[in-house]
Amino acid sequence: MGKITGFMEFARVKPAYEAPESRLRHWKEFVSPLTDEQARIQGARCMDCGVPFCTHGCPVNNIIPDWNDLVYRQDWKRALDVLLSTNNFPEFTGRICPAPCEAACTLNLNDDAVGIKSIEHTIIERGWQEGWVTPQPPARKTGKRVAVVGSGPAGLACAQQLARAGHSVSVYEKSNRIGGLLRYGIPDFKLEKLHIDRRLAQMEAEGVEFFPSTYVGDAAHAEDGLTVVTPDELLTQHDAVVLAGGSEQPRDLPVPGRALRGVHFAMDFLRQQNKINHGDRIAKPISAKGKHVVVIGGGDTGSDCVGTSNRQGAASVTQFELMFRPPEEEDKLLTWPYWPIRLRTSSSHEEGCQRDWAVGTQAFEGKGGKVEKLVATRLEWLKDKATGQMKMREVKDSRFEIQADLVLLAMGFVSPVRAVLDAFGVATDARGNARANTDDYCSSRAKVFAAGDMRRGQSLVVWAIREGRQCARSVDEYLMGASVLPR
Repeated sequence: MGKITGFMEFARVKPAYEAPESRLRHWKEFVSPLTDEQARIQGARCMDCGVPFCTHGCPVNNIIPDWNDLVYRQDWKRALDVLLSTNNFPEFTGRICPAPCEAACTLNLNDDAVGIKSIEHTIIERGWQEGWVTPQPPARKTGKRVAVVGSGPAGLACAQQLARAGHSVSVYEKSNRIGGLLRYGIPDFKLEKLHIDRRLAQMEAEGVEFFPSTYVGDAAHAEDGLTVVTPDELLTQHDAVVLAGGSEQPRDLPVPGRALRGVHFAMDFLRQQNKINHGDRIAKPISAKGKHVVVIGGGDTGSDCVGTSNRQGAASVTQFELMFRPPEEEDKLLTWPYWPIRLRTSSSHEEGCQRDWAVGTQAFEGKGGKVEKLVATRLEWLKDKATGQMKMREVKDSRFEIQADLVLLAMGFVSPVRAVLDAFGVATDARGNARANTDDYCSSRAKVFAAGDMRRGQSLVVWAIREGRQCARSVDEYLMGASVLPR
């Protein structure tokens, strides 16, 4: 813990944010790490709570009280060592994780939680600045070869752990740059891509090989210009294969007018902007400039669409959510230490957005094949007396229309791309994910493992890192009979 009475003496301090009117003019990050003194005081707020629920709330089980205490004592190098012992990429989670650890913080019961995420961000940035984050090549090589399909957080975490265990690791990615969701799904204003690039340089120094623009599967499903590697080729050349791709099949909205121009999946919109920021040429970019934008879906992807649309110069941005508006504050005594349902306002929302809840989209209408408006109705959510489940129904005479020159569907993802799983011949669960448990991460096909969104479905980056690490241990055990890698 930090200072014994720190939680009673010091208030929570948020990191500094650049003002909305300023940050909307660029695509760079706008959140600054805490100063050393701010971090020390925030570390002092960590209580001697007995049972560190924050550690249990964190998917990678970060040893949070320990590094809070070390930051309070200004022992930054040891704090970094403790942080990196459980998390390969705290510079990612310190920026984009929603911080379930803070929801589980004991201090959150009757006060503001310890600022765990901001402290994590500050520790890793200090580590990079001091040159403490260096390659960790293995002392010896095992002679075993492992292929990792997908270069998002699960694939990269798995690859790094396996390389440090002494295996020769090759990472295959269908995009022209490595990073998966981290690079193409998250806007630069939340995660600048230099953070990915410096990690890739570290991993290459540790022996990991990267193969971008490479499609693993049946050539019939590969885009033009990609190198194709079949599953049989991969399995012949490697001792194990890890499927760590994303849950990339977006949830569609099959209503009248869906085929009109101007109605797009959110990830197509976000991916394109990230490519433009990388300097890639886009023939016909999806642009929000001067348009009335409607974002359907109230989650993080929808929020990213809001921030991107505003930076592109949208005339207005409206975000609809199917569910009812959550409460401003949760009942902490009822929900703690679990993740609560409550109203969350992101930095993108603060930059300009009209939000509305319990709205059901009925149709898109337009002229000349181009969307011009969205037709919707109000919904009410009622508890079914028989099942106890919430069910929705339309509110009578609540139909309304809104101008919509660009509609972005941000309603989540339903499954991985089926063609890849079919090519490997692995069994899937009822949701279409690769079937594998968290004991060994083995799929139904010999030598093939699955982790991350491809196994568990759409989830958080921090869950992907956890699964990548745990899968790496299982692969190491499979190859060597035992493993010293942590779970």
